[in-house]
Amino acid sequence: MIAMALMAGLSLGAVQTAPQQPPSYEEAVRCAGLTQAASELEGGESGEGRSLYDAALYWSLTAVQMAQAAARPPAVAEADQTRARIRAVREISSRDAAARADLDRCRARTPELG
Repeated sequence: MIAMALMAGLSLGAVQTAPQQPPSYEEAVRCAGLTQAASELEGGESGEGRSLYDAALYWSLTAVQMAQAAARPPAVAEADQTRARIRAVREISSRDAAARADLDRCRARTPELG
């Protein structure tokens, strides 16, 4: 994601405001994929769409920070998020209950961004 690359410098501040322990890289990538997919499917016109967009931004930046902490190359981290988003679009579109539960957990862990 281009936005991910542009916002990588802001990721530290976003993650530090989270009240819980930082997620694993894998969890951050899963949440990034789910929230990005849900945001795309919902659109940005509604309050729900804006909330999903904020969550997608938070998790994308969190995944970038976790990738940096794990010394993963940026291209690998970006590809991981892309694959997670594609998978999540399929799951959400097919009304996969486990994916919806994962999305709900990710959203519950997303701090209020304003």
